[in-house]
Amino acid sequence: MPLDLNNTTFLGRAEIKERASSVYTTTGAPDTSEKYSHIPTDRIIQDMEALGWGVVDAKQVRARKGEGFQKHLVVFRNNDLFIEGADGDDVFPQILLTNSHDGKNSFTFTAGLFRMVCENGLVISTQEFENMRIRHFGYDFGKLQQVITGMVEALPLTVASMNRFKQTQLGQEQMLDFAQKALEVRFGAEQTQNITIDLRELITPTRDEDRGSDLWSVFNVIQEKLMHGMFNYQTGTKMRKARKIKNFKQDIELNAKLFELANEYAVN
Repeated sequence: MPLDLNNTTFLGRAEIKERASSVYTTTGAPDTSEKYSHIPTDRIIQDMEALGWGVVDAKQVRARKGEGFQKHLVVFRNNDLFIEGADGDDVFPQILLTNSHDGKNSFTFTAGLFRMVCENGLVISTQEFENMRIRHFGYDFGKLQQVITGMVEALPLTVASMNRFKQTQLGQEQMLDFAQKALEVRFGAEQTQNITIDLRELITPTRDEDRGSDLWSVFNVIQEKLMHGMFNYQTGTKMRKARKIKNFKQDIELNAKLFELANEYAVN
């Protein structure tokens, strides 16, 4: 399932369990090592709530085997923290937690943004926001508090990135070049060579708030269309409608790579 980054109300236990039952698994997978210390994800949820962060979405991958131990994701938001845009483009920081109970993954925290103007969710990928991890061995609340504090303290860097995007004006050729490279991020360079697409469709805004030649506007237009399948392309003689990204792992990865690509166009 895709991420639901536009939810603004905190989910209760029953709603979280319905979306990702593995969050509440009480033991590790049978084949985990003796050194593995099982920390149920709902304990992290309780600790995050104590720090002011509630759950707005949860997802899990389909399990081919080991049902209940598979990788899952929880999205947190703190309604007291937001970035107020002078132009009304307000953004709420979010924290994305991924975990599994098979001993193969640490708790991984990634920074995200929810953009109010278009109800669009972004996943941040910068050196300042590299994934922060907590291992299952020796987890404690103090370490979690350290990680979350570090991410919150880095929020001014997010504001700086957004401002750089807004201050960077792109010409028509730069917009089309960005769209082409973004398309390669989604489909891969080799597959993209076999696709015929009107790149102008990718850079055409769907709402008035996104009209503009600044990098922030162009990035959000392209990101939303690639994530939600809001474009058509031709392979051979067949015209196809792009599919919406429905896997949260692919969602996070594509989001992060697109943000990284946009950074290449931003003025210093």
